[in-house]
Amino acid sequence: MAEPLVRLLVDFARRLRDAGVPVGSGDVLTYCSGVARLDPTDLIDLYWAGRTTLLTRHEQIPLYDKVFRAFFLGETDPLGEAVPELADVAPRSESALAVPATEPGDEHDDQALLGLMASDLEILKHKSFAACTPDELAALRRIMARLRVTPPRRRSRRTVAARSGRRPDVRRAVRRSMRLAGEPAEMFWRRRKVRLRPLILILDVSGSMADYSRTLLQFAHSARRAAARVEVFCFGTRLTRITRELERRRPDDALERAARAVVDWEGGTRIGDSLDTFVRRFGRRGVGRGGIVVICSDGLDRGDPAVLAAAMERLARLSHRIVWVNPHQGDDPAYRPATLGLMAAAPHVDRMVSGHDLRSLERLATMLAEVG
Repeated sequence: MAEPLVRLLVDFARRLRDAGVPVGSGDVLTYCSGVARLDPTDLIDLYWAGRTTLLTRHEQIPLYDKVFRAFFLGETDPLGEAVPELADVAPRSESALAVPATEPGDEHDDQALLGLMASDLEILKHKSFAACTPDELAALRRIMARLRVTPPRRRSRRTVAARSGRRPDVRRAVRRSMRLAGEPAEMFWRRRKVRLRPLILILDVSGSMADYSRTLLQFAHSARRAAARVEVFCFGTRLTRITRELERRRPDDALERAARAVVDWEGGTRIGDSLDTFVRRFGRRGVGRGGIVVICSDGLDRGDPAVLAAAMERLARLSHRIVWVNPHQGDDPAYRPATLGLMAAAPHVDRMVSGHDLRSLERLATMLAEVG
């Protein structure tokens, strides 16, 4: 973290202490460590990081909000002292999530501030990626970086000891009774072991998906960091495996490496040939066997529909479930596939969902555990 930013956060903590909030040195270190993992140019990150790490009682929130608005938003300081501007330390982004300033003296300032923040965030979550401005997309990527994808799981044939269940552990019960001279021992149980299912993300990065490609790649990066058995592929006119490129911790670094690895970015689309390559080169080696395959594409295929149908049929036999994410579907519950590629693939798809906004991707992250 840059030294000017550290000094700014320390000054803010000192201002809180002068205002009557008991802030210790350890709290300040935790605050700086938390901000280092967030975006220091986003006032919402600064607000919630400080409120989470510097406060110990609910009664301190109104005083914290007053000092925060005075320190970072330039309102009247309760201590009557001048404070530095955030722009002197880092450039302030003008995103849809900027914290709005409220008029001093209003007894409902705290509720209005948090209400407007929550309202802007909720509106942005339901806004299509194609209609977002660059600043709004940057704000959405910061939120998506903290998205937690629940990996799909399955019950294996192996069993482990459990406190309760339907399967008695006869061996353990007999061993315990032998130690007690043959007296009946307590009942022991076993349950089936739970293992992760493979999760395979196949993303369309052709020209027709240009408005959604980067966001879907960041979703894949979040999924890759959530579980070990996650494979990510991109395709336009050919299939490219980018699992290793997404192993970087920072999303921007991972996406930059993935963009360099994909040579057909924003080009044509050959879904059938790409899926056929996946089945022949990776699926038969066990990559997709028994897994959840998520295909993100709008279905605009320039190849032969028969090739796509045959590849989907083989993929359906290899995998456990196939989920098709179509950003053009939107929130229309009566949507029906209109492209030739989607019509050829639809008979082999278990679930067809939308991925046009952040809320739909959050639902997809939750649904992956259910279909597993």
